[in-house]
Amino acid sequence: MGIFKKKEPKSLAGTVVAITGGARGIGRITTEALVREGARVGIGDIDLDAATKTAEEVGSNVSAYRVDVTDRGSFTEFYDQVEKDLGLVDVLFNNAGIMVIGKFAEEEDRITEREIDINVNGVMIGTKIALSRMQSRGKGHIVNMASAAGRVGLAGEASYCASKFAVVGLSEALRVELKDTPVDISVVMPSLANTDLASGMSAGRFIDLIEPVDIADAIVDVLKYPKFDVYVPKRIGPITKITSIMPRSVQDAVGGIFQTDKIATQFDSGNRAEYVNRYSAEGSKQGDPK
Repeated sequence: MGIFKKKEPKSLAGTVVAITGGARGIGRITTEALVREGARVGIGDIDLDAATKTAEEVGSNVSAYRVDVTDRGSFTEFYDQVEKDLGLVDVLFNNAGIMVIGKFAEEEDRITEREIDINVNGVMIGTKIALSRMQSRGKGHIVNMASAAGRVGLAGEASYCASKFAVVGLSEALRVELKDTPVDISVVMPSLANTDLASGMSAGRFIDLIEPVDIADAIVDVLKYPKFDVYVPKRIGPITKITSIMPRSVQDAVGGIFQTDKIATQFDSGNRAEYVNRYSAEGSKQGDPK
């Protein structure tokens, strides 16, 4: 037996997973991937009709629920119902989120507040609820959806970056706080994904939009082999870390080469209109994050 023997993966068969923002995009594709692994999945979404349709289309072992992640009572009810119907929750995937782009000074306060409420407060509420139960039963895994934009500031994404930096910071702190406990925590940091969130946008020069299935595969992998940092694609991890220690002038030059300053400042507003209307409307969908 070699000292570098690969760790055996955890089986996901019978695992109960609760996913917020599960009706579409990354949430839906991740649900499909988990069901193929034998997991039982409770998908929560502000749009119950869409969540129900997804559950019916994915098939057995999936149940749909309405959840407003910004409301503790609603989140608690969602969590309670999943546990009642499917069994004690082993994994919480805090996936719900929206992305606002454009000039920060022109962003309506109500939209900024909505983004922070969903992207940050929703994650905090869900994490607190899950932690209280997972720690008492002696096991569990919380997966928080952040973004590569949670490590690098991008023009046109000020409030979104702020929200994702917050998720990364929360997860970093909890990693230390939970290190001697039986609860695992992971933070997922993808580049721009091919979902409604990226409507009208491009990923920059020499960079392609990643597919939701790539993120779903990474989430399945981290549940089998728990770790903290999950970059998608993997190569952006070392790139992000190396770039962060470079002088600002070099960082700006690298950004210029890849045109990252244009990702959220030069976009097709017409193609993005439907998504914007959805998240900006009162009671709108808690959409598909990176």
